[in-house]
Amino acid sequence: MAHKKGVGSSRNGRDSNSQRLGIKRFGGQFVSGGSILVRQRGTRFKPGLNVGRGSDDTLFAKIDGYVLFHRRGDNRLISITTSELSLASDGGAPAPRRPAARTTAQA
Repeated sequence: MAHKKGVGSSRNGRDSNSQRLGIKRFGGQFVSGGSILVRQRGTRFKPGLNVGRGSDDTLFAKIDGYVLFHRRGDNRLISITTSELSLASDGGAPAPRRPAARTTAQA
């Protein structure tokens, strides 16, 4: 007769490594050519001026300059500009929010 209960093996204990996706350089930051700007699956962000797209949809800077996020239609683009002056212009920034309309309670 066995003095210990037979123990089965656990089916837990597996997990995959994180992919470390996301934005790596933000708007207004200075980057050098070849710097990775965004690691992504699919094209959430599309390459704009002076930005290239790798085979895994990673966006990278082609030249030294400043990161600029902007929109063209429904597309979100990332471009690299050579001067900080172009960052000051409204590069597709959202309009400021208006206060909500006040409703009067009717008695």
